Amino acid sequence: MSSRFPVRLHIVVAALWQSLLTLGQRHLPRDVRRILVTHHPQMLGDTLLLTPLLAKLRASYPTAEILLTASPVTAPLYQKQPYGVKALAYDPRNHRSLRALFQLRGFDLAIVPGDNRYSWLARALGARWVAGFAGDRPASKNWLMDQLTPYPDTPATWGEMAAALIDGPPPAPYMTEDWPTPDCRPFALPTQPYCVLHVGASTVLKLWNPEKWRALAEFLTKCGLQIVWSGGPGEQCVVDEIDPDKKHLSLAGQLDLAQLWHLLAHARLLVCPDTGAAHLGRIVGTPTVTLFGPGSPVLCGAGEFWKNSPYRAVTVANFPCRDQHVFFRRTIVWVRRCGRNQRECTTPGACMDGIQVADVRRAIEELGVRE
Repeated sequence: MSSRFPVRLHIVVAALWQSLLTLGQRHLPRDVRRILVTHHPQMLGDTLLLTPLLAKLRASYPTAEILLTASPVTAPLYQKQPYGVKALAYDPRNHRSLRALFQLRGFDLAIVPGDNRYSWLARALGARWVAGFAGDRPASKNWLMDQLTPYPDTPATWGEMAAALIDGPPPAPYMTEDWPTPDCRPFALPTQPYCVLHVGASTVLKLWNPEKWRALAEFLTKCGLQIVWSGGPGEQCVVDEIDPDKKHLSLAGQLDLAQLWHLLAHARLLVCPDTGAAHLGRIVGTPTVTLFGPGSPVLCGAGEFWKNSPYRAVTVANFPCRDQHVFFRRTIVWVRRCGRNQRECTTPGACMDGIQVADVRRAIEELGVRE
């Protein structure tokens, strides 16, 4: 059954029952042995950005079992259990997926970064203490939360904000050896030095101009690199618009995420919009240039945790319509981003069009790639 309603009904009933059973008894156990991190699992980037939280949980609870809900597509990246974290493949639309989670219920602590509706899932799974951020709307999302922390007053990356839900010093900066390489199905890698241009994105408002991609590909070819176009499922059409004559190899829509990891691991460079591939590039350790249009290079950038990763963000600072201060339905005064959809955007693509090839070339050269 794929309908969301039966899944949600099951969660609500189980959460209310667990709440009644523990009424007046809930507290954070002194001995935390099992931890659940649950959030909206569908977006790759949203899951990978929680890595600082996982690192801090492991440092704070060195012997605890830590489980993370992730989409069935993303979960294989956690195959070798980075930071000792087990990924639970969870599809909110699938009742069978929920039943698999219920086999594992019984948690001392649950962390719900982002959307507090997942506190209901945490409680349904028997979490004794549920912590997350204050201010979510509607108020019913917060009914089953035990600990509500306000967003910080000073700028930080999303992952570092989530890590601050746990008391103690910030996690140690990320090192590539913290995340063992997942296994993948064999596929043919390019045989000469190459770069990956991942041109797809979660919204068309993050797509860069085809002409600029072609100009960048020409520059990188002169640098002695083979061009490999990349994109997610259904994004070959984006590549076709950029490279209609098929001058360069395209693997768009052909790789799962574990294969994409291996493609990036052997690449000299990754250039992409602000999308899940950018966060994967930092984890793999591939020199990565990310193009920020509507998104925030502060929220989704390197911060302290990723400071050792070879990474550059390219954006037009203070773009006029990157003027929204809302993140996960909370208002944060220091946030500047744009969450408008195609219908709401009055100047589609303008923030991406403002990014010039020269700006991207400069960032690439700073990472050590030169003509």
